[in-house]
Amino acid sequence: MRSLLFPLTSLPASKHINSSCRRTLALPLILAAFSVLMAGCSFLQPDFSAGQVAEPAFTSTAEESQVRSVTLDESADSVQPISSLADNEPEVAQPGAASSQQEPAPDAASLEARLTDTSENPAGPLNDLLGDNVPEVTAPGEGGPGTPRPQLSGLTPLEIVAAQDQVLRDIYESTLPSVVYIRISRNLGTRAERPNIPDMPNIPDDFFERSGGSGFVWDDQGHIVTNHHVVTEADRIIVMLPNRVEMEAEFLGSDPDSDLAVLKVSDPDGFLKPSTLGNSDEVDMGQLAAAVGNPFGQEFSITAGIVSGIGRTIRSGHSQFSIPEVIQTDAHINPGNSGGPLLDRNGHVIGVNTQIISRSGANSGIGFAVPINIARQVVPSLIGEGEYEYSWLGISGTTLRPDLAEAMDLPRRTQGALVIDLVSNGPAEDAGLEGSDETLELEGLELPIGGDIIVAIDGDPVETIDDVIAYLVSNTRPDQEVAMEVIRDGERMHLTVKLGARPGP
Repeated sequence: MRSLLFPLTSLPASKHINSSCRRTLALPLILAAFSVLMAGCSFLQPDFSAGQVAEPAFTSTAEESQVRSVTLDESADSVQPISSLADNEPEVAQPGAASSQQEPAPDAASLEARLTDTSENPAGPLNDLLGDNVPEVTAPGEGGPGTPRPQLSGLTPLEIVAAQDQVLRDIYESTLPSVVYIRISRNLGTRAERPNIPDMPNIPDDFFERSGGSGFVWDDQGHIVTNHHVVTEADRIIVMLPNRVEMEAEFLGSDPDSDLAVLKVSDPDGFLKPSTLGNSDEVDMGQLAAAVGNPFGQEFSITAGIVSGIGRTIRSGHSQFSIPEVIQTDAHINPGNSGGPLLDRNGHVIGVNTQIISRSGANSGIGFAVPINIARQVVPSLIGEGEYEYSWLGISGTTLRPDLAEAMDLPRRTQGALVIDLVSNGPAEDAGLEGSDETLELEGLELPIGGDIIVAIDGDPVETIDDVIAYLVSNTRPDQEVAMEVIRDGERMHLTVKLGARPGP
């Protein structure tokens, strides 16, 4: 305004223009300049003509978590959209401020009622948010194909967390009576047998190694399942129950190939509660997994995570053969968890914890469990005979890679198990299978090529060498005949193989 008015107030006095004339001339110009300035300022004002303003870019901590839940967790049906803003003045909560009307944590009974009641909103809030775009999904292994997942019926975020807490508590409380702590002692020999031990006062004549592990009750006959490596070469085995009752256990037998073992205890007072066994074939990626055991001697602990891998094949660590269909989990498994159960959300045993991948010896997020369906095959034989016999093909092989297929004049998309070598006079050699007879240098490595490629066993397609191992373990027994389809020199052919029994160590 000052720059606009300054020329007017500084006009020189003239004999032709008196002071009153100057005032008469200046007033309209001042009003005109003020109008121009106000018109320019009006562009800075908000437009209230629509009756509402846009939602603010900032929200409270609670609001942020709600928005993320809708985006990241499609099952979080209780999340409601942020309410519309009235009177053009949003009320913004302070981050971390407690609400004066915060609901108390729900108890188990009311929570269960809300989880199961879909009368008020059978479709769930996701239908409100997504309309007709809500996909129809099913819960694996529950209710069969086409069964919708249970809706959350408008639960609040606090109730959702409380539901997860309740699930884990139920897993622990229902499973705990079936889990045992196993203490082992091994006699390492006398002082005379160990000359490296110095001759000092008060040193005992016998030396013992003591260790511990976990196990779970298999049936109502007093059988306990654990790992082979937990109890192998043990001189004394003590089983302790959660109620602190201790029992001396008898070793019945073990299978180093699957790293499973069975113990037997006497239970005249009926303390033992058999575990509920699940079905490892129905285990799916991402589902809840919990481990109960005795890590580092911390008795009867529970850890939880998810199933982070299925269908893995690992070496047992105690034999030359591999364990197929192994379950990978990020639930913390540490020394002392070995032999304990891996459980699903219903508290059913889906695996026997056996190994971890770690550079420090402690959990690094990758643990493995022997699938319970393999235990179903092996354990009855260990109870009755003390050992288990696997069928045996007598080959070494690898999964056919695209570059190997191309080197063998096959389409790159060809899949199967490449036979590298045959055991002399083994079942595969007797049936006429052929191993590799050439090598390919690739990235500095000599890779075998030229052998038979197994593409099917008994009509089941084979895509990897793991498929061969899994089929033989799960579906065959020694002396059984199987039909194999192989590719040799680019042509498909069929062979019949009579399987043998795995040789001992």
